[in-house]
Amino acid sequence: MFTTATAQTTKPLKRLAVHATTTCAEQASVYGKCILATYTDVRKDICKAEFDKFGRCLREAVRVQLSILILFPQYSSICLR
Repeated sequence: MFTTATAQTTKPLKRLAVHATTTCAEQASVYGKCILATYTDVRKDICKAEFDKFGRCLREAVRVQLSILILFPQYSSICLR
């Protein structure tokens, strides 16, 4: 069971994760479609380009949000909704 302090700490992380995944939904969809189309013929790096684009998008989404939080901590409740 989470303590109150743990639950409060987890909430901003959860919002950050939701933001990153909704921001990168298109890239995630393209990657998922590649996996779905090729799952019967699994080969190393078959969807590498799609995975790389998805990963770059996630890193950028998190970087931007964390930069805002570091520079403007008073806006944390706005940035991570």
